[in-house]
Amino acid sequence: MTVADRIDAPVQLLGGGRVVTPEGVLSDAWVSVSEGRITEISSARPDSDTPIVDLQGAWLLPGYIDLHVHGGGGHNVSDSLQAMEDAVAFHRTHGTTATLVSLVTAPEQALSEQLGWAAELVRRGPNPRGHVLGSHLEGPFLSARRCGAQNEAHMLAPDAALLERLQAAAGDTLRMVTIAPELPGALELIEALSKAGVIAAMGHSDATYEQALEGIRAGASHATHLFNAMPPLLHRDPGLVGAALASGITCELINDGRHVHPAVVRLVFDLIDHPALVTDAIDAAGVGDGRFELGGLEVVVEAGEARLAATGSLSGSTLTMDQALRNAVKASGLSVERASAAASAVPARALGLEHELGSIAPGMSADLVVLDDDLLITGVMGNGLWCEPGLAAFEGPAVSGLTAGSIK
Repeated sequence: MTVADRIDAPVQLLGGGRVVTPEGVLSDAWVSVSEGRITEISSARPDSDTPIVDLQGAWLLPGYIDLHVHGGGGHNVSDSLQAMEDAVAFHRTHGTTATLVSLVTAPEQALSEQLGWAAELVRRGPNPRGHVLGSHLEGPFLSARRCGAQNEAHMLAPDAALLERLQAAAGDTLRMVTIAPELPGALELIEALSKAGVIAAMGHSDATYEQALEGIRAGASHATHLFNAMPPLLHRDPGLVGAALASGITCELINDGRHVHPAVVRLVFDLIDHPALVTDAIDAAGVGDGRFELGGLEVVVEAGEARLAATGSLSGSTLTMDQALRNAVKASGLSVERASAAASAVPARALGLEHELGSIAPGMSADLVVLDDDLLITGVMGNGLWCEPGLAAFEGPAVSGLTAGSIK
């Protein structure tokens, strides 16, 4: 029995792996999957004649959930519906089984159209090319002083009427909006988003510690790429970073070794219970060096590092979630379980989807990632179906008209 080709069967049994569950790691455990759901986890092989996938000691983790991605595989989510779908499909091959597509600052008409594309992908539901959970507006209500790689020409003061129009364009699929809390009118927007069940995130902000705390009191529950596009944490001026860490809200970390030092990543994990690994990936992810575009601005990628051609500011990343998790373990010294939670359970909880996604437990969606000893992906399952790369079923009875040994 070897890890080999894919299997598309409605019922499967995964055995012989190190399974990361909410209760800890189960060695040599068996996981039953049926019709896209995890049905059972046991220490002994269930009495079943379903097709068996032998994990041969590999790690079995919940599928990754990326809360912040702009593109990948040469596809920019802001270019077209097809490009958005293709970017999500690229990241699925790197273990991201559910995605929140992030839209950079742009004119209202463009944002409305992009929100509509995301809504269409949400309506399609889980499928072999990826599961889009909704959209994240990273702008336009941001601070020009901390614009980073955002296009300052399209930034706007907080505007309740505009936000309502954008929400209407997204239907009920807008899941997160990043706002600079110090801007006039920002607190009212944060409060409105919170009441509407949309995550109000703070980022691209020059807020003081007190202003950030006001944002949190108004309902902000998330920090967009902590440390980046905001003032640094100083012992006399803790700023937004200090407020986010002190309050324990969900904090994103772009864990590529460039945006945040591995030692600081470890410190954040030591300080709060729920940091979230994100990629902030642009279309250059998986492509290589060259010249790209983000929000109308030219981006140059050299040695995998993306920077604006005009200012030299970091411009998203070329990161994938599998690499973010490996960095957390290998560079920051975190356990596989803790890194897995930051890539899956924490994002699911932030979205209010912890009863559906983000962990390996009975009743949960069968979104799974198989990793070898080096934490490299050897298999990705989304909603019970193996994606590329996949795994093969072995000896067993016929399933859906095919013998288990012949399923490819």
